[in-house]
Amino acid sequence: MRALLISRDSHLYAELASQGAARVPPLHLAATRASLREALDRPEADAPQLVIVDASGLEPSESGLLERLGRQYPDSQLMLLTNQHQPDLLITAMRAGVRELLQLPLVHRAFHEAMDRIATAAGVSSLREGKVLAFIACKGGSGATFISANFGYALATLAGKKVLLIDLHGQFGDAALYVSDQKPAMTMSDVCAQIARVDGPFLESCLVHVTPGFGVLAAADDPGHAKEARPEHIDTILRVARQNYDYVLLDVGRQIDAVSLRALDVTDTIYPVLQLALPDIRDARRLLDIFRSLGYVLDNIRLIVNRYEKGGKLRLQDLHAALGCEVVHTFPNDYVAVTDSVNQGVPVLQLSRSSFAARSLAEMVELVTAHRVQESRGLLDRLFGRQDADY
Repeated sequence: MRALLISRDSHLYAELASQGAARVPPLHLAATRASLREALDRPEADAPQLVIVDASGLEPSESGLLERLGRQYPDSQLMLLTNQHQPDLLITAMRAGVRELLQLPLVHRAFHEAMDRIATAAGVSSLREGKVLAFIACKGGSGATFISANFGYALATLAGKKVLLIDLHGQFGDAALYVSDQKPAMTMSDVCAQIARVDGPFLESCLVHVTPGFGVLAAADDPGHAKEARPEHIDTILRVARQNYDYVLLDVGRQIDAVSLRALDVTDTIYPVLQLALPDIRDARRLLDIFRSLGYVLDNIRLIVNRYEKGGKLRLQDLHAALGCEVVHTFPNDYVAVTDSVNQGVPVLQLSRSSFAARSLAEMVELVTAHRVQESRGLLDRLFGRQDADY
């Protein structure tokens, strides 16, 4: 989308240029004018799709120029930025056809929400609106990284989805190693260091490509570089990721910090992963208490029990009674298949297609996508070659 910016503020220009580059399709500041009078005296030959007006230094006597600007660009969308409440200016802006009014300093989330509305009105469509799913370990060694990495592979290969896995571990993240032996060309810290460049193609070029439909954005290989990631970086990365992938999976690890919280704030579903053991249940209760204190909707938090064995002393009913949260899925204790997969860095679906772990991943794909591929006899039929998939 081409935009004309009317402002004297070079810092605002840089901020809008950075945020605009992160959008899909990108917002391009094709031209600038220092004032409304200059914009009227020097009209653009090729009318912009969006005109952004910085009204922070606008004199009351100049407010009428907005209406002239609206007549000059009748087919353009108008956005007004202001740092003060001016009732007369607001009335004039409405008459001029201003669609969006935002306060300065600019709140990035509000800006992008406004841009989404403008893009829809202008008929500029984004590529996707992917779902964000977060996997978080209740206790170290729970298997959250194995599940998130292998589930990403399963979504891409069994359901034909375009999937991105982002490793948010601040230290010693190794999600890519579970499904690939490739060395990452770029890591999360590299992307954050070049956040102004982030768009769909750039993000795609930074991934470890496990399959054509599944890529992993690896964590920083040097723990000292993890501090380069900031909450506002997560906003940009997830916004671009949503628009370019059907599913964005987050391997959160165990840390609850500013970066992980910003990611969890915009997550569609959170999957805490635990085992049926008292230390895991105790830590799961603490984690759920944190989520409740943050105001997260518990219906969007769904427990996954890993290494589950029927007949144990602790039952799923006991877990529900202790935590007040339903278990959405269980992964079996398939030690041999999982260990071989981890040691070889090969997805368990690829290495051991008939294993219980592979079957459980296929079941979760159908659970999450809420879709059974009838024309292909269902995901389990495709995976195991069965004549019926009634389970």
